[in-house]
Amino acid sequence: MSGPTPVVEQVRSADGTPIAFERSGAGPAVILVGGAFGDRHTTRDLAAALAPDFTAFGYDRRGRGHSGDTAPYEVGREIDDLAALIAAAGGSAAVYGISSGAVLAALATAQGLPVTGLVLFEPPFKVGTHVGVHKDITPQLIELIAADDRDGALEIFLSASVGLPAEQITEMRSQPMWAGLTAVAHTLVYDAIVTAGGRLPADLLATITAPTLALDSTGSPQWLRDASRAAAEAVPGGRSVSLDGGYHEVPPTTLAPVLREFLLG
Repeated sequence: MSGPTPVVEQVRSADGTPIAFERSGAGPAVILVGGAFGDRHTTRDLAAALAPDFTAFGYDRRGRGHSGDTAPYEVGREIDDLAALIAAAGGSAAVYGISSGAVLAALATAQGLPVTGLVLFEPPFKVGTHVGVHKDITPQLIELIAADDRDGALEIFLSASVGLPAEQITEMRSQPMWAGLTAVAHTLVYDAIVTAGGRLPADLLATITAPTLALDSTGSPQWLRDASRAAAEAVPGGRSVSLDGGYHEVPPTTLAPVLREFLLG
C-alpha cells in the first residue's frame, strides 16, 4: 500500500523507557501489537488499511527499532508500555495483537487496561494434542543471549517455535535478512517470557470483560488455529473466526474489514 510515511513519535513508559510509535488515519484508536521480530514497520500496511476508519498506532516493542530497553525485563514493563500508548491515544483504545503480541495484549487487557475491544491473531498457546510436543525454550534462549550467541538463539527459535527445517534455516543465514533478525534476537527472550512457554492462561483470560475476537488463518498449522479458538473459548463471550490466508498471516485487505466490523459494529 502506498501513502506518506507516518511521523515517528515517542512516549515514555512508566519506567522511563522511550517507546517509538507511528499513528495514521482518523477515528477511534486501535493499537497494533507485533509478535516476534515485529515492529511498527511490519504493521504499517495494516495501519494503512485501517486508516479510513481508525487512528491506527504501530509501535516498536521495547528493545526493538527506535524504542529503548530497560533491564531487567518484566512482562509488567511491556504492559506499562501499552498503557502509555493507550494514554497517548486519548485514554482508551482497541488493541489488535499478533502471535506473542496477542498474548501480551490479552495479559494487558486482563490487568484492566482501558481496552475497548480486543482482537487476537493466533496467540501461540499449546493446547489439545499440541501440549508437550515442544519443550519450553526460554531457559536456552536466556543462556544463549547471555553468551551473546544471537545466531544460536535465532536458530533454536526458528526450529523449535516456528518449526522450520534445518536446511531452510541454513538458507536464511545466507540472506541479508539474517542480520536484521539477529539484531533483535535478544527480544525473543521477551516473547518467550510473555508466552510462558505456550501455557494457556485460561483463568486470566476468563477475567477479560472487553469484547474479544480471536482470528486464525486457513494457511496456518492446525495447532495455531486450535490455539486461537481455545483463547476465544476462555474469554467470556469471546468469538473466533477463520480467515483465508497464509502461514501465520492474513493480508491486511482481508483483516481490515473484519476488524472494522467487529470494533465498530
